[in-house]
Amino acid sequence: MESVIRLSSLKISNIKNVRNGQIIMPNTCRKQLTYQTAEVLGLYGQNGSGKTAVIDTLYYLQKIMIGRSLEEEIADYLDAGSNQAEIIADFHIFTEAAIYEVSYKIILQRSVNGVDIIRETLSCAINKDNVRSNKTVFMDYQRSDRESVFTPKKRLDELIEVDMENKTDLIVARKMAEKSNCSYIFGENSREIFCRNYENHFKDYSEVIKALFKFALKDLFVIRNTHSGVISANFLLPMAFKIERNEIGMKGDFAVPLTEPVVLNEERKKILETIIEQINMVLFTIIPGMKIDIHDDGMQLTDSGENGYKIELVSIRESMPPIPIRMESEGIIKIISILNALIQAFGNPSICLVIDEFDAGIFEYMLGELLDIFNKSAKGQLIFTSHNLRALEMLDKDSIMFSTVNPDRRYIRMKNIKPSNNLRDTYLRGITLGGQDEVIYEETDSLRIARAFRKAGRMIRHE
Repeated sequence: MESVIRLSSLKISNIKNVRNGQIIMPNTCRKQLTYQTAEVLGLYGQNGSGKTAVIDTLYYLQKIMIGRSLEEEIADYLDAGSNQAEIIADFHIFTEAAIYEVSYKIILQRSVNGVDIIRETLSCAINKDNVRSNKTVFMDYQRSDRESVFTPKKRLDELIEVDMENKTDLIVARKMAEKSNCSYIFGENSREIFCRNYENHFKDYSEVIKALFKFALKDLFVIRNTHSGVISANFLLPMAFKIERNEIGMKGDFAVPLTEPVVLNEERKKILETIIEQINMVLFTIIPGMKIDIHDDGMQLTDSGENGYKIELVSIRESMPPIPIRMESEGIIKIISILNALIQAFGNPSICLVIDEFDAGIFEYMLGELLDIFNKSAKGQLIFTSHNLRALEMLDKDSIMFSTVNPDRRYIRMKNIKPSNNLRDTYLRGITLGGQDEVIYEETDSLRIARAFRKAGRMIRHE
């Protein structure tokens, strides 16, 4: 079987307004080591309480794990009162021969250039033949350690015994990773060495690095607020997509302008046609009788001088002429933009789809239906933030975590929840009456708010 990778938990420290917080996926919460069921995790809480910090962390974690250089803007995400931030991502990797429990830890530090990766560690426990090994560190890179390429020395020796030149190559790869400010473990030059086919004891660890890289590259989708922002501005329709074409396939955002037609070469037009075909298989059931199509305005040269097609996306409904997609509501465009990614996560147990403000523009009842169907019938993982409480009526307590007002313990699950309890009512009761391990809502005073509005109104009138 092809390996299946699942995120099991994410712990973050000193990122945005989260000094310490951990989200734990439902199967891990239930202590179930399996990939046979869908996992849905919704993050709820008041504005500014750290929900989006999880989404942003997963976005940057993905970039790090595919070997990209750190973006300068990541410096803005470190806690203003701290010089260091820490991310610990736990994964389960399911293969035919074994199950690997893996922890990837990154420490980021402010520097004159913005932010540096000063330490990375990979730890692993192996479940094989009903025996579980202890979880041990098999790769520890420390930027400040100029004596060792990485530790433990035993793992480095396993690479050198295969080829003596590996040590020199790993030293060079380390210098290149530090110069380009990317991960040493997942940077292109060192990863190429780690992921070769080994027959000695390093074989297991090589498989782990290979699997995590592949997961970040092709199976982890992170849809941030910027994705919805260009839709709200009626500027772009970015369609998150994945197409299986070879071992890796294609994945990303296919952005189509909403304001005017676009010229695509033949290859990109074929990709768009495939995306549209997949979306239409589901769209007409969500928006009854609707499908989208490509309106072809004929041949036109692209900016690079090759033959292209001038196209525009249109929506088609029964017995109505096609209209430009920009004329549809923001909610419909939002559904179209994420639908291919949702389809991928529905059918693939290795896909982890992460969506910030999943409810933005989506009708409350439809949101609940989508989550219920995904939770009962899908194969992959879905992590989302939302303010719409409909999901609390559709998902069980293991599938919802709440942000708190305590920056040292940002995320909790509700306690003392019985199967017969309505989680939405319990949450609203917890806001007003408390009774949970942490305060989940920083109380606002309606009288003070009203006074502030009146005062501000008087000032405007007197200007």
